[in-house]
Amino acid sequence: MEKLLCFRLCLFTFSLQCFIFYLALSGTNFTTDKFALLALKSSITKDPYHFLSRSWSVSSSVCNWVGVTCDANHRRIRTLNLGNMGLSGTIPSQLGNLTFLIELDLGGNNFHDQLPKELVQLRRLKSLNLSYNEFSGNVPTWIGGLSALQYLYLGNNKFGGFNPKSLSNLTMLEILDWNDNLIQGTIPPEVGKMTHMRLLSMASNSLSGTIPPSISNLSSLERISLSYNSLSGNVFC
Repeated sequence: MEKLLCFRLCLFTFSLQCFIFYLALSGTNFTTDKFALLALKSSITKDPYHFLSRSWSVSSSVCNWVGVTCDANHRRIRTLNLGNMGLSGTIPSQLGNLTFLIELDLGGNNFHDQLPKELVQLRRLKSLNLSYNEFSGNVPTWIGGLSALQYLYLGNNKFGGFNPKSLSNLTMLEILDWNDNLIQGTIPPEVGKMTHMRLLSMASNSLSGTIPPSISNLSSLERISLSYNSLSGNVFC
């Protein structure tokens, strides 16, 4: 009854806000995903190959947009792959509303500025690739909230600050790569809790102190790269 009343009111007032409310009342979250991507599009300052300007049209289904893959059942966005498209711009907070996302690849572009804290809402995310951009600011402490992550690529940016202790929450992580940044301080011993780790790469930063013995707990480790820092000690794996 409430939904019917709201719909009739929309027809009477021609109110866009009321229509959006009707969609929300109906349990439709598809528009949330579309608005999130439109916010991203509006934050893009350069799209040299016209990938987004030609494909991301409000008149077409978001599931047909370039770089987008949707879930067949719920029609929610599952992967967003915009890697190596020459894009420039910033990441809007609305991107955190893509709560069904399992893969986000923005690598090999010219995105800059800090990452919005709203990205911590991507609880289903398994792969995050932000490498080879111009992101800055401290490595976000909220990164540990993405507990489903298996692959994390933050290399070749301008991230600074310290390794957050919240890394220990990423117990499913297999690849951690944040080479060539400006990260300081020590390697937290909590890294030893990430027992699924196969690749650990923190080379070319400003790390110092002793390599924590807890790294020897990483029984699945296949490769480790800590060169071009000011670290001391040995790695026993």
